[in-house]
Amino acid sequence: MSKTIAIIGAGTAGLQLGLHLLQNGITPKLYTDRTPEEYAGARLMNTVAHHHVTTAREDALGCNHWPSDEYGYFGHYYYIGTPDPIHIYGDLARPSRAVDYRIYQPKLLQDYIDRGGEVVYGAVEREMIEGIADEHDLTVVCTGKGPIGQMFGRDDRFSPFERPQRMLCVGLFKGIQETETRAVTMYFSPGAGELIEIPTWSFNGWCQALVFENHIGGDLEVLAKTKYDDDPRAFLDLLLEKIEKHYPTLYARIDREAFDLANSNLDLLQGGVTPTVRKTYTTLENGKLAVALGDVHAVVDPVLGQGANMASYAAVILGEEIVANDVFDQRFIEKFDARRHDRVMSGTRWTNYMLENLAKLDPTLLQYIGGMAQSRDLTDQFTEDFNHPEKQWDVFSSPERVRAAVARSQVPMAAE
Repeated sequence: MSKTIAIIGAGTAGLQLGLHLLQNGITPKLYTDRTPEEYAGARLMNTVAHHHVTTAREDALGCNHWPSDEYGYFGHYYYIGTPDPIHIYGDLARPSRAVDYRIYQPKLLQDYIDRGGEVVYGAVEREMIEGIADEHDLTVVCTGKGPIGQMFGRDDRFSPFERPQRMLCVGLFKGIQETETRAVTMYFSPGAGELIEIPTWSFNGWCQALVFENHIGGDLEVLAKTKYDDDPRAFLDLLLEKIEKHYPTLYARIDREAFDLANSNLDLLQGGVTPTVRKTYTTLENGKLAVALGDVHAVVDPVLGQGANMASYAAVILGEEIVANDVFDQRFIEKFDARRHDRVMSGTRWTNYMLENLAKLDPTLLQYIGGMAQSRDLTDQFTEDFNHPEKQWDVFSSPERVRAAVARSQVPMAAE
């Protein structure tokens, strides 16, 4: 049976869904507003790490052009800037990898085109959705701020926030010495913010992505509001001042003279993200269903790097269900939603938990961090389970579960 599928949006979710369908004999129609050639001149899209569960999906799809043994990183350092600072390391079982999406996405889009995928270039507006749906058995929406995203109602069960929880300053930087082991470093400055440093492959080779997660009203919020283009030197000096104060182990690795944006002034993003989960589908006026996928369905703050990995997982699950089913109705939605739910909602809830509890220095979370400082096994497990957010949520969904996890690591727990 021939199946006609429309995919609106060529991000991670849309591209990997499209490649999966092509691999299984279904030729979808992909709608995007950007050609492969247009990415190089675009502003930084995000700073995304793909964990090994995601790179394994890319291997299966034949689109892993950046093998992890060459382009990967191998673990996480953690720096907690308490009065007696904690500095620990945990291994990943297999490497993760970060590639500038202005390189990654056009390459996958070209893969899709080269394999016979159909592309329609141009912006898609909300009023166009019904017409697109009329021509297809199923419409999958993978992008769309504003009216397109609002087609899918907010799911209040998993959307506890009405506004951003951090003010972000995110960029690619040069002039930073690599760590001894190529690894992500997660820095925590209590009361001020978090910083995630990600070794990233970009246009000029290796650089460091710095994701400043600044607490609203705190000392670091100014980083999200000061513009590089107004005075690049003043911006960099401010950044260096705040890094020296809050993240001193990073500052020690910076060459002040060489420190700058890695490629150009397009390497910087500032603003905030409101974590939101939307309903799985909407019924259009013609009675057909439109399915939400990727950020349209679940957008998370980047503090734990879960968004793209959740989107990739959900895309392949949806692809498998499209291949397996001939009718795209409520039962189809139920089956798809049941399969993706635990991974995506666990990633969402774990991220939201960390946003809240890092900000208020929850005693139970501090006990867990203390346990990591005493147990390399616990640190390795926490690090590896960035691949498996459902395992993280198994631990962090209640104080009792946190205590049990630390007890299993054979670390004595202090009484609450």
